Amino acid sequence: MVHTQEKCLILEQVKSIVETSLQFLMGTKESGGNIKNLQWHKVVDDNSDLLTRSIHKLVHTLEDQSSSIGIMSGLSENIRKLISTLDTTMLTNQGHFVDYQTCMVEILRQMARTTQEILTQTNHTDNIRHLANQLTREYNELINATYGAIGTATTNDLATRIKSVVADLGLTCVELIEKLGSYQQNNYDQNFKSDIEILSQKVIEKISYVLAALQASARGTQACINAASTVSGIIADLDTTILFATAGTLNSEFDGETFADHREAILKTAKALVEDTKTLVAGAASSQEQLASAAQAAVRTITKLAEVVKMGAASLGADDGEAQVMLINSVKDVALALNNLINVTKTASGKQIDDPEMLKLKESAKVMVTNVTALLRTVKSVEDEAQRGTNALEATIESIAQELRLFNNGHIPPNQTTPEELIRVTKQITIATAKAVAAGQSCRQEDIIAAANLGRKSASDLLFTCKSSAYTTDDKALQQRTLDSGKSCIKHYKELLETIHILIQKPSNETKQKLLNYSRMIAQSTQELVQCAKQLKGADFIDPDDPTYIAENELFNAAQSIESAAKKLSSLKPRRKPKEIDDNLNFDEQILEAAKSIMNAAGALISAATSAQKEIASKVKTRTNPFLPKNVFSVSTINKGTSPAQLSSKSGSEEDGQWSQGLISAARYVASACHVLCDAANGLVQGYGTEEKLISSAKQVSSNTAALLVACKVKADFMSQSQARLQTAGNAVKRAADALVRSAQHAVEMQREDKYFEVSMRVVPGIAQEIKCKEVILTKERELDEARNRLKAIRLAKYGHTEQDSNEST
Repeated sequence: MVHTQEKCLILEQVKSIVETSLQFLMGTKESGGNIKNLQWHKVVDDNSDLLTRSIHKLVHTLEDQSSSIGIMSGLSENIRKLISTLDTTMLTNQGHFVDYQTCMVEILRQMARTTQEILTQTNHTDNIRHLANQLTREYNELINATYGAIGTATTNDLATRIKSVVADLGLTCVELIEKLGSYQQNNYDQNFKSDIEILSQKVIEKISYVLAALQASARGTQACINAASTVSGIIADLDTTILFATAGTLNSEFDGETFADHREAILKTAKALVEDTKTLVAGAASSQEQLASAAQAAVRTITKLAEVVKMGAASLGADDGEAQVMLINSVKDVALALNNLINVTKTASGKQIDDPEMLKLKESAKVMVTNVTALLRTVKSVEDEAQRGTNALEATIESIAQELRLFNNGHIPPNQTTPEELIRVTKQITIATAKAVAAGQSCRQEDIIAAANLGRKSASDLLFTCKSSAYTTDDKALQQRTLDSGKSCIKHYKELLETIHILIQKPSNETKQKLLNYSRMIAQSTQELVQCAKQLKGADFIDPDDPTYIAENELFNAAQSIESAAKKLSSLKPRRKPKEIDDNLNFDEQILEAAKSIMNAAGALISAATSAQKEIASKVKTRTNPFLPKNVFSVSTINKGTSPAQLSSKSGSEEDGQWSQGLISAARYVASACHVLCDAANGLVQGYGTEEKLISSAKQVSSNTAALLVACKVKADFMSQSQARLQTAGNAVKRAADALVRSAQHAVEMQREDKYFEVSMRVVPGIAQEIKCKEVILTKERELDEARNRLKAIRLAKYGHTEQDSNEST
């Protein structure tokens, strides 16, 4: 270990293990032989878990640091040992081949991503060390899944082939890791870098061989895996389209287009999907070839259905955004059901008719047919304003019921979310509940469809966030209480929507009273969720709506954005000019170096701004952090005798919010300008960009930097060290931007000097040259006018007034 920080980290972790061991021994001594001493029993359990986690953390740190100091041989030796276990480990036939196949495919895809990342991180030795360690761990997981795949393979030939290709992949990984170790010793040797690129491509090639071996005798299940991945992409695309529709920007590309132009295509494609679904279900009991064909056909049909529904939604116009969202949600439900059906079909393939997986397949097929039927009903009534609200409500109720079934499946989510995010989604469900109660009182179709669309998303977000937040703690009681509170909240919300559905058909005061009862139950459940979130976070709980917290988060995000742009810029290389031999070929290198300097300075600027913001926040922050969401259903009273102190506190809070929003906007502008600069530098060195665009981008970075400095100084102490560092960082950005502008302008001047014109002295060619020059002049003048008009429109949209208004106000 070379670095002091690495040594300190090891010592701190060893110290933590020793202290925990002491507590563990003392607790064991006090509780030994005394079954009634429950307090010490809990101490023993807690310290046992903590000791196990601390040891695992130390082992993980030692693995990372052993690779970080260049000892790649340990990783290579680990892989060699794993390869040897393929011949020595006793294999069993427990489980199903398709489960191991799915697991191996996912691990192989992750290994391919890691290998690709190694190619892009050759200039960062710290990242390479981490990636080499990660590649070794992933191969370890692959070997564990390979044991099961070999043991459950249908033929000996398949088992032998899988064993062979997995071993070949491991040997190639060994070569790559050893070459990475050599490269760390001589990171200036370009031959090592080219060898790493070759070996990385070889690893990816070996990964494709393993995938081919898995697909050889299980083509159908492999097709299901690929189909599920494709459908997941379609679902993500539909989510993006919903965002555009919600923002009111989803419009048709063709004028005069109506929904009737797409209705028949949607109905025809949906009916075709039903037929493909039947074939897919039957494929589970058929051959692998038939299953593969059915899965591919289903994917083609759902892709087409999603496209025609999106075009149909766009034809409704942005003015009818709620109807657009309702229609896209319907096809999204169909895609979700198909994704689940494909996964269940893959698992049920080859099973007996009385197998539990076959029962799951039947249930998934029923859900699929139900969702397609709902889509057909929505398509037929989307233009019927008297019915579409009711249909949207029914679709939302069914969607929430399916989400609740998914919530109860017992699967642990792969990703985890923060307690602050749980607080945020409880506020969303509170707003959705208020909107639903208002829709139930008015019974207007437009209110109902808006409440149904909002409720569907809020319920889905709350269930997902609740489950992923609950598993962040090891406290089983708190975990179960969080899950129960989330489930209870959405269950009551579903019952609220069902009551609204009854109220639409048979209005009565008794039914309206039930709306208020359910809303109170939902409010109580959300309060319980907030209490759980506070316990999940502990003493460090933060109000997610605190303006200073938001500003700090946005500054951190801006810093990450600039860092990613800088990494992208560092991977760029100057374009080659094989036909020219000139002493001034280093211009592209100068441009890249200058752009990198700007990125580094901008990163330091954001860090300084973050420090300044924290300093300001620590001085002005007086409000408490945790809070419960307000009950939107209680009758609020207004105190007309508000004291001046209360008014001052309120105005101060509003002032903090306005200051934070300004700081957030300024940080975002700096980050976005850095990305534009990165793209401009890339375009220039690759040969398709212009120096003018680079100059403009650099000036924009400088301008946005000035705006960030102004935003940070609004509430700052001018004598503080953080403000001094901020000013220094801002000046560094300005100097780097000015240097880049000078380099680019110098290049423009050199290009102007190099240009020469050949004038023909002959009559006809001379006239032709003159006409062509005039044509170019007119074209450029027209382009100049268009550019000025665009700039005027941008400024008008940005500042909200014309130049004439500005002159009058002056």
